[in-house]
Amino acid sequence: MTTIIIEDEKPAARLLQRKLEKLGLAVNQLLHSVEEAINWFSNNEHPDLIFLDIQLSDGLSFEIFEQVDIKSAVIFTTAYDEYALRAFKLNSIDYLLKPIDEEELETAINKFKSRNQSIPNLSVDFDMIKQMFSNPLEKVYKKRFTIKIGEHLKMIPIEDVECFYSENKGTYLHTKDNRDYLLTCTLEQLETELNPTAFFRVNRKFIIPLETIKDIVAYSNSRLKIILPTYKEDEVIVSREKVNEFKTWLG
Repeated sequence: MTTIIIEDEKPAARLLQRKLEKLGLAVNQLLHSVEEAINWFSNNEHPDLIFLDIQLSDGLSFEIFEQVDIKSAVIFTTAYDEYALRAFKLNSIDYLLKPIDEEELETAINKFKSRNQSIPNLSVDFDMIKQMFSNPLEKVYKKRFTIKIGEHLKMIPIEDVECFYSENKGTYLHTKDNRDYLLTCTLEQLETELNPTAFFRVNRKFIIPLETIKDIVAYSNSRLKIILPTYKEDEVIVSREKVNEFKTWLG
């Protein structure tokens, strides 16, 4: 079975790819925009299954269907609230709500396989669904973290986070009061759940919030060093390939 992912957030696309490969599905192509998808479909054999984000960087993904007669089954991925997805239920379209749960992903794949559906449902009213999202809802980002400590659960508001970092295959949350908590997700997953205007992944190891930057210092090889208020375990360095993007993010 051939599968492609159309998702404008590259970390989210790679995360979904890993989840699909874990379930035994090979992902043949990652596409990241309406324009790129239209060009690809116009010059390649259509896959059996498409995982399609609703809102891409250059428009709604429904625009792809206006330009190309897609010969594939589609599972939509979206960060929108479930109440806004009634059209999908009416038209019998499978969808997955972000962040994508692995069990729900497996259920959707098994549903597709059991139906042996190799072409989309031609009765689907894409115009109606597109109209629903012409004025898209504001994406909801992570506001708090629930940490299990022994038999207790601790709530940490996003405002208390000084940085996120990875170490020894674990992902940690470091708070402004100089405490560290182990999370059950990866930095890649966090990137899709955090507000990109407030958080930036400076390298493979760190995600930092704008408001906790204490100082920025020139570093070797055209890199930048970030000084945080309490985190001192390791140097927080903006990788060279991300320096320009980081400066743009700073505004």
